[in-house]
Amino acid sequence: MTQTSYPIKTALISVSDKTQLIPFVTHLNKHNVTILSTGGTAKAIKDAGFAVTDVSDYTGFPEMMDGRVKTLHPKIHGGILAVRDNADHLAAQNAHDIQNIDLVVVNLYPFEATVQSGADADTIIENIDIGGPAMLRSAAKNHKYVTVVTDSSDYALIMQDMTENKGATTFATRRKLAAKTYARTAHYDSIIANWFMQDINETAPDYISFAGKKIQELRYGENPHQKAVFYKNNEQRFGIATAKQHQGKELSYNNINDTDAAFELVSELDTNRAAAVIVKHANPCGAAYGTTLKEAYKLALRCDPVSAFGGIIALNQELDAETATEIVKIFTEVIIAPSVSADAKAIIAQKKNLRLLETGGLAAKNQTVQMVKTIAGGLLVQDRDIAQIKFEDLKSVTKRQPTEKEMQDMIFAFHIAKHVKSNAIIYAKDEATVGIGAGQMSRLDSAHVAAKKARDAAENENISSLAEGSVVASDAFFPFADGMLAAADAGVTAVIQPGGSMRDDEVIAAADARNLAMVFTGQRHFRH
Repeated sequence: MTQTSYPIKTALISVSDKTQLIPFVTHLNKHNVTILSTGGTAKAIKDAGFAVTDVSDYTGFPEMMDGRVKTLHPKIHGGILAVRDNADHLAAQNAHDIQNIDLVVVNLYPFEATVQSGADADTIIENIDIGGPAMLRSAAKNHKYVTVVTDSSDYALIMQDMTENKGATTFATRRKLAAKTYARTAHYDSIIANWFMQDINETAPDYISFAGKKIQELRYGENPHQKAVFYKNNEQRFGIATAKQHQGKELSYNNINDTDAAFELVSELDTNRAAAVIVKHANPCGAAYGTTLKEAYKLALRCDPVSAFGGIIALNQELDAETATEIVKIFTEVIIAPSVSADAKAIIAQKKNLRLLETGGLAAKNQTVQMVKTIAGGLLVQDRDIAQIKFEDLKSVTKRQPTEKEMQDMIFAFHIAKHVKSNAIIYAKDEATVGIGAGQMSRLDSAHVAAKKARDAAENENISSLAEGSVVASDAFFPFADGMLAAADAGVTAVIQPGGSMRDDEVIAAADARNLAMVFTGQRHFRH
């Protein structure tokens, strides 16, 4: 393909986003570019004092069918798609009075914004752009000759190119913008397709696509040799993708991943009570309720202060000055909260590298979101785990019934277990974690790890273990009694687990022999 510059003599402009439109048109006017336009764009250009030809006047056909048909015309698409050095194309243009269109500047109808506004289905469908994507794709296909723009942020690139090339654009610029155009139209179509699938309750379509808009290029991925980019999708939930960063260094890939894990967990806890979560390497190392946010944070930190160093802190209420003062006593990478008081911001500002994120709200608990995992040659897609146990779902299976306090602690612990990598074992007391075993290859190993964490954290309190008098939660059933008995040896008095093992009777008998209370949830929460 010949790599050469082509002059822009005629431009077609139709944009809903008028950002920097007039400065751009001013530049085109300096290069004597003829402008075709439609509707509000044409009016804006005329009002600014520039000459513009309405598309309807050029094609000889009026807009019709409520604007559905205006640019879908051979004089438009012929002018965009014509191969400039093809004799047959030139003859067809001459025969039908079709002028070359050298620049296409089009924004798409605001489909995303219409969906987000809560509009009805008819209104949403009317905001599916047809002419816009058709023109953009035509121009992108013919980028050997035609320049295409979907984003006002690219005006500067075109103006620079035209200035340096006497009113022309380079092949490199046109090809770059063509690639961006196809990505944009694919993003647009993906959002439309996913809206339709959701609207008709289709959960396993034959074809699937995902839409994302770049938030930032990251320094690297999980490791320095991996490239990474942070994208925002069309999901309407509060979280790190919507958060405002008040201070601190740029977020890394691992910061974002860990902060999301912390915020998803804290958002699932009781919003009427102060709660704090501390995460390290995508696993909670402490979580707790408190009478105040400061108390919740201190109880979460108590569980594993060693791992909490350099961790992520997520809060479910406004970060206040007292809690901020407590947090800055140790090194922390990120704090994320639904809101932050002015006094707390001033305190956090003393730690200039500490990243402070304000989301505006908590992530919706029950909103179904698709999660995607890549594998060799394919994708695994599943719904986010939004299942939550209720008191009435629990089945007591031992001779001793749990006390009310044990039941509260077990429900809390099971909520935490859902967010810990499998195999997950959680010891909790007074609705605060006191030992967490995560990501081990056997449930017995996780029970031992959690017990060690509880002993280590107790060294500062002159007691043998924080797990004395605690409860234990397991994310999946105990296949043997050994893991449960290890928890009993650590000091637990009650057990919550899904149940469903072929050896449930053996496990129940072992619990009865140790006077443990045990309940089954019937609900598993593997997290790989």
